[in-house]
Amino acid sequence: MAQTQPTRDPRLFIHNLVKRDPLTGLAEDVRKGLTAYPKRFLPKYFYDQLGSQLFEAICLLPEYYLTRAENEILERYADEIAAAVDGDKTLVEMGSGSASKTRLIIEALLRSQSELMFMPVDISATALESSSRILLQSYPRLRIEAFAADYFAGLAELGKKSRRRTLALFLGSNISNFDADEAHRFLHAMRSVLKEGDALLLGADLKKDPAMLEAAYNDALGVTSAFNLNVLARINRELGGTFDLHAFRHRAFYNEGVGRIEIYIESVLNQRVRIENLDLEVQFEKGELIHTENSYKYDMAGIARLATATGFACSRSWFDSQERFSSNLLLAA
Repeated sequence: MAQTQPTRDPRLFIHNLVKRDPLTGLAEDVRKGLTAYPKRFLPKYFYDQLGSQLFEAICLLPEYYLTRAENEILERYADEIAAAVDGDKTLVEMGSGSASKTRLIIEALLRSQSELMFMPVDISATALESSSRILLQSYPRLRIEAFAADYFAGLAELGKKSRRRTLALFLGSNISNFDADEAHRFLHAMRSVLKEGDALLLGADLKKDPAMLEAAYNDALGVTSAFNLNVLARINRELGGTFDLHAFRHRAFYNEGVGRIEIYIESVLNQRVRIENLDLEVQFEKGELIHTENSYKYDMAGIARLATATGFACSRSWFDSQERFSSNLLLAA
């Protein structure tokens, strides 16, 4: 059951749906991932405090075009996006994080309606409270009802809430982190809480020159490498691991056959690593890979098929000036 955290601001309510100790979840998932074949880590564990700061730095890199391209779209077309859904609206966002890009949509909505309810969902209650308080200081006509939860628990709770016509956001090409089955499952769940006439703005990175794609995940300064390897440092810090970060390296490449960037951590030598809190020793062969993340790239036909298969109709799409990234308005059919 959601626990509502009291706040001093009557415009802010935070429901905490996180049910288990995050450290317990990390331990279980690390054990499962390192005893699997091939070995893997879940990308959600990138985002401890340091990892989140490294990702913010990645978004500023010259090679990482995604954030700039999406910002360009929202800066140019926010009013069109807001007007594409009729009437006064409630704004919902999945995986809101710092909500920096969300401001552009909030401002567009507040230009056309007297007040706005914003309902963000994010796994981190701390991040939600911090971003919410900053937004409320900026926008006196904004109210926030936030949900600290994973996507599916957050959607289940949102489904119980009465809302005006809804514009939902899933920005940053977060859909790229799902494989095909996961993307269908997520969008089906999203559609189940939307009514006919509601809409989802879906950010999706587009297929393009593999050299540009690979550069975005292999920056010259090595920030993406530090972000990827930080998961090993986190295991050392939180679970008593003995990973030597110099004995591993970051690998990222475009698999054109399946249309995705694949991200790995590679062992550069034969070695054994102990994780004290798990009472676990793990053998790594030289060249062995730990899979950490995929980032799928889309074409417009693929986005349309995904929308149709999950109960949406792709109404409009907006692009940055170089047509590297797309923001797609999916109407609840």
